[in-house]
Amino acid sequence: MNILGIGSRIKHQEFGLGVVTNVTSKHYWVTFIENGLETIEVDSDFEIIEAVEAEVDSVSFHDVEKSLKKILEKWSDISQIVPIADKWKGGKIILEPGTNTQNKEVPIDTFFHKITMVRDRIRVMEQKINASKLEEADKIDLQQYITRIYGSLTTFNVLFKNPNDYFIGDKSK
Repeated sequence: MNILGIGSRIKHQEFGLGVVTNVTSKHYWVTFIENGLETIEVDSDFEIIEAVEAEVDSVSFHDVEKSLKKILEKWSDISQIVPIADKWKGGKIILEPGTNTQNKEVPIDTFFHKITMVRDRIRVMEQKINASKLEEADKIDLQQYITRIYGSLTTFNVLFKNPNDYFIGDKSK
């Protein structure tokens, strides 16, 4: 199977006439005259009207962008966007002192953002420890502290929309 290049014209049974505007190893991004931009699989059923040869070593902008995001997430303290659970959006936290002083109100969205920043910075610290030249025993010792920090933060898991974003402490206890 030959991969079509950008500029190839096709006719798709469902979407009609279109032009290939981007190519990945598995998909064509095609702008169709009547249906706009659609992503179709490379091996899907369509008629080739005019084939443009694919550049041999081309990498799509999408693939480069995805790779760059993974690198930045792994090696920097730039945080990914983590969604708050829908039920908490627009809510507030009310801190009520034990003495007869005024309450403090904090928007939950602001509090949640700070919690996710703490988590991201702990992850960066963990990566830096693992990449450091410390003795293995010191790395393990520091890793145990980090695990306990995550465990202390599990209370805030109720704020996360996706369970994959939860804090996870020591599972052996």
